Amino acid sequence: MDIFNDYSILGESYIRPNQSALRPQKHRETQIQNELQDIKEKAPRQIKNYCGREPPKAMMNHYCELVENRLRQRFMAPLAYVDFMRAQREFRLVKSIRRKARKAKLILRVCDKGGGLHIGSKSDYERKAAKYREDTKAYQELSYNPLKEMITNMTKALNAMKQNKELTNYNYNRLVPNPNLVKLSYKYFNPKPHKVNPLAKGTPLRPIMNTIKAVTSPISDFLDEHIRPIYNEYNKDNTITDGVDLIKRLQKYAADGHLKPWTLFCIFDINNLYTMLPQDESIRILGNFLRQHVGERVKGVSVSTIQKLAELVLKENAFIYDNKFYKQIIGGAMGSPFTLTLANIFMWHWEKPWVRRQQSKKEIYGRYMESKFLSKINPIISIYRYRYIDDVFFTSNEPIEIVQQLLKGANGWHPNIKLESNIGHNVPFLDVLVNNNDGVLYTSVHHKPSVEPYVVPFISDHPRHTFPNIIQTALVRAIQYSSTFEAFNIERRAI
Repeated sequence: MDIFNDYSILGESYIRPNQSALRPQKHRETQIQNELQDIKEKAPRQIKNYCGREPPKAMMNHYCELVENRLRQRFMAPLAYVDFMRAQREFRLVKSIRRKARKAKLILRVCDKGGGLHIGSKSDYERKAAKYREDTKAYQELSYNPLKEMITNMTKALNAMKQNKELTNYNYNRLVPNPNLVKLSYKYFNPKPHKVNPLAKGTPLRPIMNTIKAVTSPISDFLDEHIRPIYNEYNKDNTITDGVDLIKRLQKYAADGHLKPWTLFCIFDINNLYTMLPQDESIRILGNFLRQHVGERVKGVSVSTIQKLAELVLKENAFIYDNKFYKQIIGGAMGSPFTLTLANIFMWHWEKPWVRRQQSKKEIYGRYMESKFLSKINPIISIYRYRYIDDVFFTSNEPIEIVQQLLKGANGWHPNIKLESNIGHNVPFLDVLVNNNDGVLYTSVHHKPSVEPYVVPFISDHPRHTFPNIIQTALVRAIQYSSTFEAFNIERRAI
């Protein structure tokens, strides 16, 4: 295991230097052409978005020549002897790890949260996957490959919607599956060391579905684009975007005189929220949500059509795992954009009374929304992907017995909703530790004990600006989170 430990210390973000230098010249030439073609397609589009007009062809041709020359310098220039030997050594090391992992039947995975790598035996993964299927009863094993059947069902349903003028030709062409491009989804599991239970055996796993080329992927993206902005808009008051946002809310809460010596901070998360959605009930709640907040049409598409499309995403969901075929009969694919949005709307239905109760008592109630940078359209506009996570924070000035009773009642909202909660005057939420010290708010940076401290190694082949940015970001976070100079100094020394 020494070879695993030595290399895994570098972490999942580590990039081996000069990888292309070890590849054949023909392979590098192909890589140059692929990179150049990608730039030729994207650069004019970005310039048009920013400037409002097409760039001059002569200028673009000259730019592409300069880019190609730079790519050839990068890909084809011979390496110094020391750099070449290092690249060769690390390449052999990675190949050795792969051989040893296959021989010992080990699985190497990136941890679900907090980074880091996890090494586990294949038999342990299989045992936990089987137990997960048994516990959730969300999957039905099939004796055949269902891909062709799914394509037929999807095409037939979309043809009917087009014929009934429920879909425009443009939307139909966007959503109909191309048999030459689609593939069956496949499932894998990521370890969750931050959820280790001392009474349980081993590290729990989170199921992830790779749906990038799935039959339902275009519909999932289409529904997510139409519905997620509506949910985000109507739920923004109950959204916690990051630790700074939480601290600002708590500071206002304290300034308004609501923070008392007996005020409790409460957090909870929902187990298997996305994979345990009741399909028919979720589709019905989706329709109610859209009719309540938008009306009968969303961007020209009727709510009933949206419900039909949602049913296709949920019920035409099959995948392959360990060379066996399965169909999901409860919930949706963890990894499909629309599944996340639908789960949030499902929870909106059950959370409404509790949210109204909290608001009437001037208390905080918020669910964490994670943002992930996707691309930059121009120097001003960037594209982010937002998704709500099953982590909730709220405050209460009621006795702990009443709060416990409320959480017990929340556990009975629905048979598929199960909560894990933590109540106290001192609780961690995200990467913030919040403390009510006799009516005075204290905050500091929180480090989960199960997450190893990690930064990108300085020998990694990242752009050089990455490394000072890591330190600067950590220091800025320490300043923003620390309510006392002592707390900041503790975090500064840790950095």
